[in-house]
Amino acid sequence: DNIDPQEYKAEQRQKNEQAHLNTLEHIAGQWYEVKKTSVSTSYSQKIYRSLELHILPKLGKLPIHKITATQAIEVLKPLSEAGKLDMIKRVSQALNQIMTFAVNTGVIHHNPLTKITSAFKSPERRHQPTIAPSELPELMKALSYANIHLLTRAMIEWQLHTMTRPSEAARARWKDIDLKAELWNIPADRIKMKRPHSIPLSPQALELLEIIKPHSGDSEFLFPSDRKPGQHRNTQTANMALKRMGFAGRLVAHGLRSIASTALNEQEFNPDVIEAALAHLDKNEIRAAYNRSQYLEKRRV
Repeated sequence: DNIDPQEYKAEQRQKNEQAHLNTLEHIAGQWYEVKKTSVSTSYSQKIYRSLELHILPKLGKLPIHKITATQAIEVLKPLSEAGKLDMIKRVSQALNQIMTFAVNTGVIHHNPLTKITSAFKSPERRHQPTIAPSELPELMKALSYANIHLLTRAMIEWQLHTMTRPSEAARARWKDIDLKAELWNIPADRIKMKRPHSIPLSPQALELLEIIKPHSGDSEFLFPSDRKPGQHRNTQTANMALKRMGFAGRLVAHGLRSIASTALNEQEFNPDVIEAALAHLDKNEIRAAYNRSQYLEKRRV
């Protein structure tokens, strides 16, 4: 066949060696470098940390072409026995993305893990605990009397005024506040969906900035940490405060967004404008670009 047997053997040996160098851990690292460009830093780190805890210790050193669905299911069984079905779903999604990455980069020919979640129960869909807009007076009264730090109280109010996620509020920086334009411009790396997000600031939000300025104006962050100089408040600080205020099981920090969403929907505001205010990702890229450029003034209202 006009093939040099020695060259053929050398080529096959090289392919075999390369295949064994392409371990799951190695390919996962390459996938992670790409993944973190499309989601926020904290979110990508959370995904990779779950792999480090539950998958890589047992499967990381294996060549990726030798990993089977049976092996992956066996590794995930302890999570199932512990009732951590949400974690199984999250880790399985990450594993499938890594395998698809390996297929798309020519490392393997097909993804053997596409159906591994069918080996486990599906997690029950749970909504974040929240309260109705009509219960806001109760929350605000509790907030005014609560034995919590002024900046923690202000951070919870800031979330209510800006409809942001707890991590986005906790990481808010003074340099991203444009007082002249009355905007908070959050860069892409601080948003879950890895997309810049601007928030019109109401008179009440601007007044809140005036209140906290004497307490955090010297810091990079609006809500600096009490215990760790140079860092922002913990993203769980608001949750802990709400528990101490008696809202355990009724309201979590992420549920503050739901209060805003429910109130705006009840008042029949444009659903697309509400979704834009919540920084939800529009899967239609053309619509998404339009929403970002055209909805800001409507969101001011």
